[in-house]
Amino acid sequence: AAMTPPPPPPPDLGSDETDLILLVWQVVEPRSRQVGTLHKSLVRAEAAALSTQCREASGLSADSLARAEPLDKVLQQFSQLVNGDVALLGGGPYMLCTDGQQLLRQVLHPEASRKNLVLPDTFFSFYDLRREFHMQHPSTCPARDLTVATMAQDLGLETDATEDDFGVWEVKTMVAVILDLLKESSSQLFSKPEVIKQKYETGPCSKADVVDSETVVRARGLPWQSSDQDVARFFKGLNVARGGVALCLNAQGRRNGEALIRFVDSEQRDLALQRHKHHMGVRYIEVYKATGEEFVKIAGGTSLEVARFLSREDQVILRLRGLPFSAGPMDVLGFLGPECPVTGGAEGLLFVRHPDGRPTGDAFALFACEELAQAALRRHKGMLGKRYIELFRSTAAEVQQVLNRYASGPLLPTLTAPLLPIPFPLAPGTGRDCVRLRGLPYTATIEDILSFLGEAAADIRPHGVHMVLNQQGRPSGDAFIQMTSAERALATAQRCHKKVMKERYVEVVPCSTEEMSRVLMGGTLGRSGMSPPPCKLPCLSPPTYATFQATPTLIPTETAALYPSSALLPAARVPAAPTPVAYYPGPATQLYLNYTAYYPSLMPVGDPPRTVLQAPKEWVCL
Repeated sequence: AAMTPPPPPPPDLGSDETDLILLVWQVVEPRSRQVGTLHKSLVRAEAAALSTQCREASGLSADSLARAEPLDKVLQQFSQLVNGDVALLGGGPYMLCTDGQQLLRQVLHPEASRKNLVLPDTFFSFYDLRREFHMQHPSTCPARDLTVATMAQDLGLETDATEDDFGVWEVKTMVAVILDLLKESSSQLFSKPEVIKQKYETGPCSKADVVDSETVVRARGLPWQSSDQDVARFFKGLNVARGGVALCLNAQGRRNGEALIRFVDSEQRDLALQRHKHHMGVRYIEVYKATGEEFVKIAGGTSLEVARFLSREDQVILRLRGLPFSAGPMDVLGFLGPECPVTGGAEGLLFVRHPDGRPTGDAFALFACEELAQAALRRHKGMLGKRYIELFRSTAAEVQQVLNRYASGPLLPTLTAPLLPIPFPLAPGTGRDCVRLRGLPYTATIEDILSFLGEAAADIRPHGVHMVLNQQGRPSGDAFIQMTSAERALATAQRCHKKVMKERYVEVVPCSTEEMSRVLMGGTLGRSGMSPPPCKLPCLSPPTYATFQATPTLIPTETAALYPSSALLPAARVPAAPTPVAYYPGPATQLYLNYTAYYPSLMPVGDPPRTVLQAPKEWVCL
């Protein structure tokens, strides 16, 4: 069935997201060289307004389109009429033949996806007349630059120049070109149809894989909750490679709204670039070129355990976050329940662990179908023990990224000298003018803490919020708040103790600046009192840490650009009273925000306690 795309036919057909408004087709029987009746159907578009160029070229009006049938009805009529014509010409299966790739890949499939229409199988394979012509006449221009008119001209065909019914001339000329090509009796002609993948296939990617940069794009602006299936649906009609959607994560392990997509060939990639600023829901998505190295960096992995986990095909992956550290496979299976069984039982679970084997509270689970995954997602924020569990859709690339991140060790290097920081005094003393928050959600932000404190936030000292990080540089669930007085600290603790933040109750207890400093150094503060930090015990340190010489701190040039010049000047380190210091990016940053962490190998015996800043990614990564 020879079909022609909607008017006008530009080389980047489908790049403007406009709806299909016209279908013209005619059946050709290749063995007997007979042709069927020529058909023409208007399609009602959601946006009835026509551009001036379209009205002048097609002669169509908004009124005629308003009276037309919607796309689903037109496609039903198309199938019925084609089957009737095929039966009259001898019966048998049929294959579509189009002028180029765009009509099906860039117009019909994306529009059907937006309107939730299910296309018949006949729309997932077709012959590209331009490619078939170029195969028989390779001396002509590239297939993508051919048109119906140039093909007819190269073959010396006479066409009806008086035909003014829009779309009819193109289909009649296509039929003439097809019949002329069939005279050559080539075994290669019309033997290998183009195939459009019906669904996206998940799969693993190895760090050793070589990915052609001409097949990769970067999509930016994705909704944070979008999955790999959502991204593949955005590129509906194009053939995404198996495991070719890699959602990117930020430094906190959360999706940052970007994805790298790998296609089966460069032609599919070029068509994907034409979808720049197309919409996913109400958001427009930016599409740019990317490299194969970027894709492998995000999607690739080296763990055999992960490879085995991802080797099962056609599985839906969910991520579980916030699991108790003591939770095992049977606990997770019991939490999900028998109504949403995990594929392979315990073998369908992958727990994320630190390099020393300690659990992180994250896990991934495989489900055999979308229905089971949806049932499991209904357990989102359900309770396992005393903790609520978060469930999200995930991807094979996200599994690799999370495992790679935890396998790479702590965020701060443990054997390199720290930068000389800008002093910020914490007045020592035993007055209980601070409060400690315990049990914060790991996703809690500075705004969440200020909202949690309510009116008491007005009594916080400048730079008085210290969020404690663990050795991997991630929130530990603890924070310290410096208040303006001991009275305000006590009142805040009485008012906010065991209030709920994001479905978790938070303990708020008063403490002193000295107690806070000890905890920030790595000590513990429990109900029975303080325990000294590990740095007070004998330990081995590099010689440069144990001596106080005026030696400069060496950092890369590109890193030095992130710091004020005063922070880079060499200075003698002289033992002094305990005065913690911190690095602050500048006066324009958040007034209250300090991130703190302790790393024993950076702290020689007798060194003053210090606060090491862990800032958001747009500041600096230590």
